[in-house]
Order: sequence, then structure tokens, then C-alpha cells
Amino acid sequence: MKRGPRLAAALLACACWLAAPLLAAAQGVVQSTPLVAPAAPTAPAAPAAPTAPDRAAPVSLAMIRFGVLPLGGTVESRALWTPLMADMSRALGIPVSAYSVPSYEELDRAIGRDEIDMAFLSAKMALDAVMQRRMKVVAQIARHPGVPEHRAVLLVRKAGPLNTLEGLLAQPEKWRLARGDSRSVTGFVVPQSQLFLPRNIEMETRFRSEFVGTHQATALAVANGDADVATNNTTDLERFRQQFPVEAERLQVVWQSEPPPGAPMVVRRNYPPEFQARLQHFLTSYGKAKGARGEAEREVLKTLRAAYGYVAVDDSALLPEARLEHQLGKQRAMAAAWVNEAAREQRLQRIEKTYAEQVEFLGAGR
Repeated sequence: MKRGPRLAAALLACACWLAAPLLAAAQGVVQSTPLVAPAAPTAPAAPAAPTAPDRAAPVSLAMIRFGVLPLGGTVESRALWTPLMADMSRALGIPVSAYSVPSYEELDRAIGRDEIDMAFLSAKMALDAVMQRRMKVVAQIARHPGVPEHRAVLLVRKAGPLNTLEGLLAQPEKWRLARGDSRSVTGFVVPQSQLFLPRNIEMETRFRSEFVGTHQATALAVANGDADVATNNTTDLERFRQQFPVEAERLQVVWQSEPPPGAPMVVRRNYPPEFQARLQHFLTSYGKAKGARGEAEREVLKTLRAAYGYVAVDDSALLPEARLEHQLGKQRAMAAAWVNEAAREQRLQRIEKTYAEQVEFLGAGR
């Protein structure tokens, strides 16, 4: 048997595989897309007891694991954030690892397992992470007067059987829905609270069928005839128009929301305060420099739909999201069927208690 060439090739492949992470680390950004096996269906677990910030174990500063919200897919999402993470790595002198996953749920789990050090999250996910005492808010996308604000929208096909909001609301059970994850503010929370629940329509139960996916996936589902209506938002719809101009031409907006709570940047609460300040300074000064470096950073911000950069905020920036969750919780409690009124009242009391705790904690501006 001629083992020599085969053995040599195998050893060479192994050496290249081992060297790849070192080469990536040398460039500042480490690609770290975890493989997550599908979880078997289980009953919802009880919420973990909050961990007091002063008892949290100190975090290692050897690397920043940056959680990336899924957009079109893990590769696309990671590619959008890689330039900013590379600049962050150079500014802070620490490698930045892109932790990119295909769903909100898996990113939420990673935060719960303390596998994320920093992330750009939906306001709903950020509220959960902050109230669990794992994360704190340090920045938010800056808005500019006169520029259209980020809003949730509903999409239908121009030439489809459903082309009006009235037709959708009159017979929701007739139509196929493509929506975002329940942790998505514009893909679920805002349409549910501002449009559907006030009309006694539960998104999860009233439609003929439902598909849950990213904003890109829901738009494609409607454009390709696999769904009749999709939740989305103005920011991701603009990105969709650039990437899929033919499919985007088939779509029309039949509803848009009031501006939802903004998506924040969060970091591990147990980072040393001085390091938190350095991270915040990097984010808020990014794209503000003059000359070639500033121009390059501003181009990065445009691709991230943050053309005016980031502003410094604290946990109190999540108070609008807490109010929205409070409103949604009450709406759902009032619309649901209960064994008796006492059971409904107990649920409403728990909602009020949770909201009061959130307001107290977030209002401290920690």
C-alpha cells in the first residue's frame, strides 16, 4: 500500500486547518460561527434567577466575542460587521470574534450561556439581556432630524390576491403570513401590538399558515409567492431593494408603524468600567474623524444603516421597549381565554409587577 503521499496530504490539510484561526486572529477579526444542533421541543423553562452585577465573575479581556443579529444569513451578517470589528480590534488592541448565528433564538441562547461579550441587538433582546443582569447598554444608532425614521411595515405583492390592508384585516385566516421571530421588534412585537391585537387578531393563530424567518427571508417569501403578507421594516426593505431589485419591484407596503424603540449596542456588565468607557468612546467617535480614515469609517456605517454613527446611552434607553412590552402583555392578557376572571387578574398583576421592576432598574440609568 502506498501510504506516503496520502499521509503527507492529510498532514498538510490538518496543518492548514489549524493555521486558519491564527491567520484570522492576526488580522484582528476571528471568524467564530458556532454550529448549533436543533433543540428538541421542550416545555418552556422557568426564567433564571437574576445575577447581581457585583457578584458576576470578572470577564476575560483576551478577546471580544461580538454577537451579530441575523439579517439575510450568517455569512452576510458577519460580512457587514467585519470592517467595524476590525477597526475596533485595532483601536482596543484585542481580537474581536464574530459570533454569527442564523436565528434570534440561537443568539439569545448564546447570551444566556455567557458566550457573547458584546452585541447589537433588537430592543426586545436587549431588554431581556439587561434585566438578566448580563449586559448593559452603551450606545444606540444616532438619528438625524429630517431623515425618515426606522419603522415596521407590512408587505404584500402588487399583483397578488391580497393588495389592501382592509382585505388582510377582514379575513386574516385566508392568508399566509411570513413574520419575524417573537424577539424581533419590527418583525413581531410592533405589528402585533400596534395593528393586530387591537383588532383581536393573534398573529400566531389567526392566519392560514405562518413562516418565521429573517427580514430578507420574509420579503422573499412574499415576492416569490410563498406567502401573502410579511412583516418587515423600512431599513431592511431598503437593503432588500439593493440586493434583490427584481423581487423588490413586486412588493408594496400596505401599513407602517409608529417609530419603534431603537436597537442598542450592549456589552457585558462585568467588563471593567474603564474598558466599558473605551468601548463606548470607540463607538461614539467612529466615523467622526476627518480625512481618509473618517471617510472609510463613514462608508462602513452606511452599510450598517447607521449613517450618523452611534450616540452614548445607558440602560434607560430601553424604557420605551419596556413600555411596549407592558402594553403588549396587557393586550394579550385581555384577548386570551381564561378559566375565570381571577386567573386573568393574576396575570395582569404579574405584568404590572414585571413592568414596575423594569422601570425601577432601567430608570436608574446604570
